[in-house]
Amino acid sequence: MSRSLKAHLLLVFVTFVWGATFVSIKEALGQSSPLTFNAVRMVLAAAILLAVFHRHLKNLSRPTILSGMLVGVFLWLGYEFQTPGLLYTTASKSAFLTGMSVVLVPLFLMIFWRRHVNRWSLMGVGVALVGLYLLTIPAGDAGFSSVNKGDVLTILCAIAFAFQIIFVGRVTQKHPFAPIVTIEATTCALLMAITAPVLENVHIVFTGQVIWAILITGVLGTALGFGAQGWAQQFTPPTHTALIFALEPVFALGASYLLIGERLGPRAGIGAALILAGVLLSELLGAVQLPTAELAEETGD
Repeated sequence: MSRSLKAHLLLVFVTFVWGATFVSIKEALGQSSPLTFNAVRMVLAAAILLAVFHRHLKNLSRPTILSGMLVGVFLWLGYEFQTPGLLYTTASKSAFLTGMSVVLVPLFLMIFWRRHVNRWSLMGVGVALVGLYLLTIPAGDAGFSSVNKGDVLTILCAIAFAFQIIFVGRVTQKHPFAPIVTIEATTCALLMAITAPVLENVHIVFTGQVIWAILITGVLGTALGFGAQGWAQQFTPPTHTALIFALEPVFALGASYLLIGERLGPRAGIGAALILAGVLLSELLGAVQLPTAELAEETGD
């Protein structure tokens, strides 16, 4: 089996885990404040990666450290918006809104890196934005008054994760993946541990449900997930990675339906389908390669 095929299969498994964890996290938030939950699971993930890759952390160059920290900041922002958002919106809706990050990648490349984006990518962005409107705005509401706090937080999460996808694709082309993902997780864990007591009333009860959610998200979803992403993006075109990540809300919708009976209404369902269609349209017909050359300007390489 080629490394490319292994990378693709590994990314599909990781995406399945990420999709399934939306339900576990939402249920755990009944016994834990969101940022505290984030901090505990990310500290666990960072500890695992440090234990596994500690030999790769010797004689690190300044550009490698800064690159890992850069990716870690966007990972932190993504989770800091996503997990509190789950308090106010459904697991399946959160997953589809998070999935907007994939279609935002080519848009951000065009805006911030002046990359050419073809008409299919732009069409995919447009279709996804229509889906976003239908998913978050009920029928009969011409404005945005019905958009809840969870929707807004999750959209901000999608923006942060779009940058995380972009920078992971860039830095793993220039630096070894092991120190990058370890520094990424460690940076994220430190920021979460620092900000949780500042931004919320720390609360967590270590029930079986919470412990299970921490183990699933910390070990599989984060340590394995982002470690696998860092390794796989060395052998997988970024557009393929983004396309695989588009399966996350589909897995989340299935898990939400099977485990907690959560359903999207007809209008929201059409919106979710349009978001997925926009992602597929953008990534299948509008393939855009991520930039790799400009990293030196931002990290001092």
